[in-house]
Amino acid sequence: MNSLAGKHILIGITGGIAAYKLPFLVRLLRAQEAEVRILMTPAAADFVTPLTLAALSGQPVHHHLVDRQPDQTAWNNHVAHAEWADLMIIAPATANTVAKAVQGLCDNLVMATYLSAKCPVLWAPAMDLDMYQHPAVRQNLQTLASWGQVVMDSPAGPLASGLTGAGRMAEPEAIFHQACRMLLSSTAWKGKKVLLTSGPTQEALDTVRYLTNGSSGRMGNAFATALSALGAEVTWVHGPSAVQTQELPGIIYVPITSADEMLKVCTAVADEQEVLIFAAAVADYKPAKALAEKWKKGQGPLSIEWAENPDVLKTIGLAKKPHQRVLGFALESEWNEAEALRKCTAKNADAIVLNQAGDPQGGMHTETNRVALISPNGTTTLPVQSKSEVAWAILDWMETTWKL
Repeated sequence: MNSLAGKHILIGITGGIAAYKLPFLVRLLRAQEAEVRILMTPAAADFVTPLTLAALSGQPVHHHLVDRQPDQTAWNNHVAHAEWADLMIIAPATANTVAKAVQGLCDNLVMATYLSAKCPVLWAPAMDLDMYQHPAVRQNLQTLASWGQVVMDSPAGPLASGLTGAGRMAEPEAIFHQACRMLLSSTAWKGKKVLLTSGPTQEALDTVRYLTNGSSGRMGNAFATALSALGAEVTWVHGPSAVQTQELPGIIYVPITSADEMLKVCTAVADEQEVLIFAAAVADYKPAKALAEKWKKGQGPLSIEWAENPDVLKTIGLAKKPHQRVLGFALESEWNEAEALRKCTAKNADAIVLNQAGDPQGGMHTETNRVALISPNGTTTLPVQSKSEVAWAILDWMETTWKL
């Protein structure tokens, strides 16, 4: 479900400085077992070598409409390339190439193939900021989008000209995630509104210290990445975490710090959601009153009065609508399926994902996880696997079991 294995991805590289980043995109795609073919305009070879791209893709790199060898001349069949592709990516998409595409001009192999392509097309524009903002370029990009092609935004930053502003090519990781979204989007999840919580919360003790837990945020990040690829529209309410994939398409990022903040945000958006996934490790307790200043060592031992934090899952679960589905997580000190089922019922969730603290193959501090899906209808135990694979398996279970 989560693999690009067997997908045919055609990359058209044009003559822009950002072409040097394309080998990184090829590696990301090949790591997911996609088949990658690369076409280049003649100018593109000035910025990235065909040999590098051929080695990484495992395929010959094509430059010209006609291949001329010392002992033969052959037509490079652009129609065959176009028919082979499940997705065509044009990156970096220069102002010149964008204009040619809109006007239907065909003076190189990339343009000939593009004009023959019936597959989805993904554009990653890259040019200087004044060119990117020029009315002619803006109109051309809008035209491509109006044809149903996906045109990525150009992020702001330092440009080759020495100026700073919009016009940079989207990073290879961002292009990769958009390609996954276009190729893996499912009927069940596409456009579905999902609320996702992840990571730890931090509860202030004084102005510099806080109470937290060891949640890495990896499980939530895996859900966000998978949901983005499936085409969902996700509101991701996340506690502080260094493990977070940025700029995922279809994701609204909502950073929070405390349990109270998480509950406030979730309550505000819950009614709009169809699926709600509570993967955050919310602190159960907080100081009844945070100190207004840093408590110094010389002031002696600090005595803290504790108060219970709100139960975000239970609050939202008890208020859920008939069309909504709620998935919670339960991290237990021991593998206790009965306790997970009790929580599922008490919090009005549709299912609880049980995992175990201190499990060397799962829990907070590992790259893998061992989980079971617990619901009143039964228990489904998943094998130990990476947290990314766990997220995909859970989403597959939700789609099948809940008939999304």
